Amino acid sequence: MSVMRAGLQVVPASARPSAAAVRLAQDVLRAEVEVDEALERLAEHALTDPRVGAVAVALTTFSPADESSWVHLGARAWLRQWRRPGSACTVLPGPDAGPQDALTMPWISEQSRRHVAVLADVDLLPPEAAQDARELARCSIHSCMTHALLSGASMFGSLSVGSEETGPWSEVLVADVRLLSAALTSRMSAEAARRSLADAIVRGDQVSAVQQQFFAATGHELRTPLSAVLGYAEVLQGDAEDLAGVEDVERLADFVTQVHKDAGIIVGAGEQLLAIVEDLLSTARLLGDGGRETVVVAEAVQDVVHWVRTPAATAEVLVGADVDPALVVAATPAGVRQVLTNLVGNAVAHNRRGGTVAITATSTSGEGGEARVRISVKDTGPGLTPRQLSQVFEPFVRFAEPGVRGTGLGLSLARSVAERDGGRLGVDSRPGEGSTFWIDLPAPIG
Repeated sequence: MSVMRAGLQVVPASARPSAAAVRLAQDVLRAEVEVDEALERLAEHALTDPRVGAVAVALTTFSPADESSWVHLGARAWLRQWRRPGSACTVLPGPDAGPQDALTMPWISEQSRRHVAVLADVDLLPPEAAQDARELARCSIHSCMTHALLSGASMFGSLSVGSEETGPWSEVLVADVRLLSAALTSRMSAEAARRSLADAIVRGDQVSAVQQQFFAATGHELRTPLSAVLGYAEVLQGDAEDLAGVEDVERLADFVTQVHKDAGIIVGAGEQLLAIVEDLLSTARLLGDGGRETVVVAEAVQDVVHWVRTPAATAEVLVGADVDPALVVAATPAGVRQVLTNLVGNAVAHNRRGGTVAITATSTSGEGGEARVRISVKDTGPGLTPRQLSQVFEPFVRFAEPGVRGTGLGLSLARSVAERDGGRLGVDSRPGEGSTFWIDLPAPIG
């Protein structure tokens, strides 16, 4: 028998679901129906109870296969509602709504992460649930039940049932919601794992293709300065042999002038060759470093800001950072600093005099709901065109102004280091509006 506790109806675990719910749960677990169809059938089943006015499903890290019937709230938030004809219950925001317009129900949501939160009467909510009561009143919902679709650390969304009536809910319907929520969560978890595996296979193929392209480009870029060094050295060697034993001062003077000119070209080509080799060797050392550690983002950013202070002052660019000291990532400390050094160094080098570089960090989540941290480096430089954006991470591709030195390897190698640590490197930019390069890294588990 169910009881009331803190405004919530507590239904015993022994409550038995209906035969129809058991059959649907079996179909879901056996993958005999797609997730979208399972949600459709679940809503139809719940609406057979005359008490139910609306059924709502919110998806956060699991997108629907057919998006046409869903309201898209932000980048990864989806909402759909099924209503009984004539019911005033509705949780859908307006057509131009964003994530901030979705219901939050902080008190009930916290309860729903542990079990099906069953509310018999909004007026029975405790004082700390005042926001929940206000939100439900705006939706004309006087009683409801909700359950988070949660598997471990992965939150796929939530399932909610609302009513204009008050009073205890049917224990059978509560048991049905409990069973079907569990079946859907299990199915979504398996589907998310399948998608992750498919993505990993695709990324593996992409990595192989990128490696082939990288080695081909590296060979070409190494050959260019090497050819210059060898070519000019051979010319000078031949001229020196021709002048062996010659005492003509004028011819010797011409040779010295030519040596001085060609030596500058040889030295320049050698320096370019050395820079490429140093970039490759330093990245090879980073890729061979030990396992991941907990890295305090603010400390890593502070180190990088300290390192670039001299070139930033020379370029008259102001570098600032606003990073929460509590943010941490699971990565190799040297790798994080190397990637940030590249991003901040580029933001300074490609900026305008009097420009700024702003470094920020925010908590976010990955495709599977796992906790991550995004570190962003925003500059006030010239920005990038769509064509440049498509090529910016390719090796030996440079869009620098004349006089800005570099090998064109920095961003490509930084991406390799980031991906080794389970991260991603990306950029958002428009011509004339500056660029924001960012690195997404996993947060420590536990």
